[in-house]
Formats: sequence, C-alpha cells, structure tokens
Amino acid sequence: MNTKTVAYVFGAVFTAVGILGFVPALTPNGNLLGLFHVGTLHNIIHLASGLVALGLASMGGAYAKKYLIGFGAVYGLVAVVGLVQGHTVLGLIDVNAADNILHIVLALALVGSGLVLPADDGIAAK
Repeated sequence: MNTKTVAYVFGAVFTAVGILGFVPALTPNGNLLGLFHVGTLHNIIHLASGLVALGLASMGGAYAKKYLIGFGAVYGLVAVVGLVQGHTVLGLIDVNAADNILHIVLALALVGSGLVLPADDGIAAK
C-alpha cells in the first residue's frame, strides 16, 4: 500500500461523509448516524477534504503524501481546538466528544500514513 491508495480511500470516505451529512434520515438531531455532530459548513469541509484528497492522489503519490501529512495536521489542530473550546471549533462548526475523538484518530491515521507509507509512484512533488 502507498500514499496514493490511502489518499484515495480517505478522499472517498470524506466525500461520502460530506454527502451523507446532508441526508436528513441519517442526521437525526443534527448528528450523523446519531453520533457525530454535523451541519452545513461541517459537511462542506468534509466534502472539500475528500475532493482535495482525490485530486491530489490523482496527481501522484508525492502529492498524496503531502495531503495526508498536511490535512492530518489540520485535523489534529481541529481536535485540539474542539477539545479546548468544548462544543465548537472557532465558533464555525459545532462539535461533540465523538467528533473530537474522531478528529484525533483521523489526525493520527493521516499523518501516520503520510510519514510511514511510500509515495511509490516515482512522481516528485514540487
């Protein structure tokens, strides 16, 4: 497995989560699957995260590696801010404990994958 494959997987999942967050039957009381808080901006951020992942993965493994490390760092920052502020991230998106835990897990998985896995496709990012 390489960074390009992992970025495609994260891209597909983030894109799907962004779309599913707009489905009322899956978001009772504003919680996706009854667990993770979502809202319009939160869904758009997930969609953007996914589309950026898919785009950069399509450009090559070196770009995918930069995505994994960069977006992992951003999700880590979002987790820290969510934990510090409690129920919001900079007043822009609402979060709950499940979101904060998920953001920590995502940050570790994204950065870890970006650091450990090879780009493996011979295309160097500039």
